[in-house]
Amino acid sequence: MTARLILQIAALLGALGVAIGAFGAHGLRAMLEASGRFDTFETAVRYQFYHTLALLGIGVLLAFRPEMRTLHTTAWLWLGGTLIFSGSLYTLCFTGITKMGAVAPIGGLLLIAGWISLLLAARQV
Repeated sequence: MTARLILQIAALLGALGVAIGAFGAHGLRAMLEASGRFDTFETAVRYQFYHTLALLGIGVLLAFRPEMRTLHTTAWLWLGGTLIFSGSLYTLCFTGITKMGAVAPIGGLLLIAGWISLLLAARQV
C-alpha cells in the first residue's frame, strides 16, 4: 500500500465517518435510541475516526519515510480492523442482526495488532 493510497483511504473513511455520523445522529437518532443502540453507533463512529486519523498519520509518515515497511502492515491492520469493527457495529445498529456484535471483537483484535505493529515500526525511527 503506497502513502498516496493510505491518504486516499483515510480521506474516504473520514468523509464516510462524517456522513454516517450525521445521518445516524440526525436522521436515525430516534430509531437508534428506541432500539437502545445509539451508544453502539457512537462507538462505531468514534473508532472509525480514531483510526482514520491514525491512518492519515501513517500516510504522511510513509510519504517522508517510505523505507518503513512495517507501516504498511500497520495500515492494513487498521483498515481491516476499522471495516470489521465499525462495520459490524453499523450493521448491528441498522439491521438489528445481533450476531454482528460477535464479529466486532475480530476487528478490535486487528486494531490492537495495528498498534503493536506501529510499536515495532517505531524501532526504525
